[in-house]
Amino acid sequence: MITGKNYIGNKLSAKGDVTHSTINPKLNIENPTPFFEATQAEVNEAVTLAWDAFKVYRKVPGSKRAAFLNAIADEILALDQELIDMYTTESGLPEGRAIGERGRTVYQLRTFADLVSNEDWRENVIDEAIPDREPLPKEDLRKTLIPLGPVVVFAASNFPLAFSTAGGDTASALAAGCPVIVKAHAMHSGTAELVASAIIKAAEKTGMPNGVFSNIMGRGRTVGTALVKHPKVKAVGFTGSISGGRALFDLASQREEPIPVFAEMGSINPVIITSKAVAKRSEAIATTYAGSITLGTGQFCTNPGLILTIESDKTQAFIEDLANKTIAIEPQCMLGPNIKSGFVENGESVIAQEGVEVVGKIKGDIEANYAASYIASVSGTDFLANPKMHQEVFGPFSLVVRCKDETQLIQIVDGLEGQLTGTIIAEEEEYATLHDLVDALENRVGRIIFNGVPTGVEVCPSMQHGGPYPASTDSRFTAVGTGSIKRWVRPISYQSFPDALLPMALKR
Repeated sequence: MITGKNYIGNKLSAKGDVTHSTINPKLNIENPTPFFEATQAEVNEAVTLAWDAFKVYRKVPGSKRAAFLNAIADEILALDQELIDMYTTESGLPEGRAIGERGRTVYQLRTFADLVSNEDWRENVIDEAIPDREPLPKEDLRKTLIPLGPVVVFAASNFPLAFSTAGGDTASALAAGCPVIVKAHAMHSGTAELVASAIIKAAEKTGMPNGVFSNIMGRGRTVGTALVKHPKVKAVGFTGSISGGRALFDLASQREEPIPVFAEMGSINPVIITSKAVAKRSEAIATTYAGSITLGTGQFCTNPGLILTIESDKTQAFIEDLANKTIAIEPQCMLGPNIKSGFVENGESVIAQEGVEVVGKIKGDIEANYAASYIASVSGTDFLANPKMHQEVFGPFSLVVRCKDETQLIQIVDGLEGQLTGTIIAEEEEYATLHDLVDALENRVGRIIFNGVPTGVEVCPSMQHGGPYPASTDSRFTAVGTGSIKRWVRPISYQSFPDALLPMALKR
C-alpha cells in the first residue's frame, strides 16, 4: 500500500508538512496520494544512517551482496500488477513498456549480482617483493578497488524503473559496496515508494545493515542540494537535463571535499546517412527512423534528434518520406505536462531559427499531454552558422541537415557538442571512404552505431553509455553495463603489508 512517506533506512517517515501529488498524464488529473517531501532533518538522518551502514556494508562479501541484489529482483517481481498499474498511472506509458522495463531492471540487478559473486571485477594486481633487486630492492605492492561511500542517486523522469529507484545507478552502487540514497523523481513517487519497499524487504531478508538504502522525496532542487552538499555523501549519480546535471556538478565541485558527479545528460545523437544509402534504400531507412524517432514518444536520451545527409533531389524525397511516415504514427502520451511543455518550447525554438522549415507535423487537436510528432529540415550552411539548432528537443522530433558535401558534413560533426551516440548509415562499397567520418565521430560520441538505430541500450560489459560533455560529466565512465560499477570505487595500494591485514583477494 502506498503511504506517501519517505523511507529513511527501514523506517517510514513524514516529518514535514510540504506535499506533492503525481499526475496521470493520460487523464491529465492529479493522482490522489499526497507525498511528503523530506525535511533537512530527514536528509541528515538518511545520510547518517548510510554512513554508519557503509562501515559494515563495505566489508560484506561479494557473495552476500549478490544475494541482496537477487533478493531485490525477487521482491520487485513479487509486487506484480500493483507495480505495473502504478507505473502506467504515473507515466502515461503503456503496460507493455512497464513490463519490459521491469524486466530490464531485474536483469540489471541479477547481472551485477553475477559480477560481484567473485572478486575478479576488482582488477586486483599483485607485484611481489624483490628484496635482492639492484640497485634498490622492490617492495611488495598489491592494488584493488574499494567503495567510495554513500551514493546519492537522482531518479530519471523517463525511466521510472530502469534508471530510477532500483535502476542501473542503484544496482551498480550497491554491488560495489556503497549504500544508496535515492532522490525519487516527483513525477513517479508512487512507483518509487513501491520499489523502495522491495529493496527494504530484500535488505532485511538478507541481513544488510539498516541505512544501506533510503528513498526520499522532494520537488525542485532543495532536497537534492541538501543531499549533494552533505559531507558524508561521497558520489552522485544523475540522469536528466543538462541544466540539472550541471547544477549538481557545480555544487559537488564547490564542496570543501569535492566529490564526483556522474551525470548522463543531453544528447541529439547525430545520424549520418550517405548519398548511396539514400539512393539504394531510402524507403527502408525512412520507415526505420520514423519508428525510432517516435519510439516511447521520443522520450529517450538516445533519440535520433539530428540527421545529416548530402543535399540532392533523392535526399529531398527521403526527407519528405521520413516526415510522412513519422506523422502517420499515432500521437502518444508524454510523461507529463512539464515534459510536454518542454517539448513544445524547445521545438519551437529550433524551428524559429533562420533557414529551418517544418517538412511535416501532426495537425489538428490532440489530447492534453500527447505529442505532435514532426520533422524539420535546414541547410548545412545555416546549421553551421547557428548553434541554437544544436539543442535537444526531448520528444518525437528530428532535424534533418542537408549538407552540401562530405567536407561540410564532417565540419558539422566536428562542431557538435559531446553526444551519447553517433550513427552511420552506409553501403559496403563505401567502407574505404568512411575513415575520416569515423575519426570525427570518435572524438564526439561514446558509442558509434553502424546501419542501425541509436535507441536501445544493451546491458553488457562492452556497452558505453556516456560521452564527452555535455553528454556526460565524465566520458571515461558508462552509466549502463557492468563497467558502470567503476564509478563508485577507487583504487588503493597496500605496500609491504602483513598477510593478516590484507583484503582477502590480495592475500598470499
